[in-house]
Amino acid sequence: MKAHLAAERRRLPHARILFVRRAERRAVDGLVAFVARSTPPGRALRRLELGQYEDLLELDLEQAGETVEHPLFLVCTHGKHDRCCARFGRPLYEAVREQVEDTWVWQSSHIGGDRFAGNLVALPDGVYYGRVDPGEAWAVVEAALDRRVHLPSYRGRSCDGFVAQAAELAVRERVGLLGVDDVQVDGVERSGAGWSAVVEAGGAAYDVDVSLEESEATHLTCSSDRLRRPKHFVAGTPRVRAA
Repeated sequence: MKAHLAAERRRLPHARILFVRRAERRAVDGLVAFVARSTPPGRALRRLELGQYEDLLELDLEQAGETVEHPLFLVCTHGKHDRCCARFGRPLYEAVREQVEDTWVWQSSHIGGDRFAGNLVALPDGVYYGRVDPGEAWAVVEAALDRRVHLPSYRGRSCDGFVAQAAELAVRERVGLLGVDDVQVDGVERSGAGWSAVVEAGGAAYDVDVSLEESEATHLTCSSDRLRRPKHFVAGTPRVRAA
């Protein structure tokens, strides 16, 4: 099974596998899986009912399952990976549960970025959020329902790399467009010691320079016993591209 899933992940561009759970399902027979595609034009979210894990071997993951019309919220609570994920993720999970139907929100394995806990991803748009306070739960849910981003804790989209995420966020902050499809990264290329990205927004194109810089010293995780200076991608001021 592990080999099969690994092969599927390699076959599907930018694919990622997460394990999800809800305590309420422990007494329920069978398994549930979701397949999300975040990139247009094939944006979709589908739900699969399985008798056992081995049923995945017989399925075409690009076609199987029933369409899900509502957003799906995954909150990282993977405390074994790092205590921060449990410490901040579980209260966030409970806060989101209070706002939506039980089947709309699941605890997940490691999403990435321990120092950004609590971490949440909204599917099928693949919108990443970090350092989400439980008090922001409704703002995140409401944004997902309207296919917008909640800018204060927005980290970018799963279909973009780190450079593109930094550039897209910089443009959103400049122009104020919040719709998921309002801002699109058209390309990223190396430029000197950094990168240059082209971002489309509101009918205009923007050039954004991105560099990799060191942050202030901090504890990267709740398990860290010493300070580190993590590197992060920093976007310059977006420039309107000349016609």
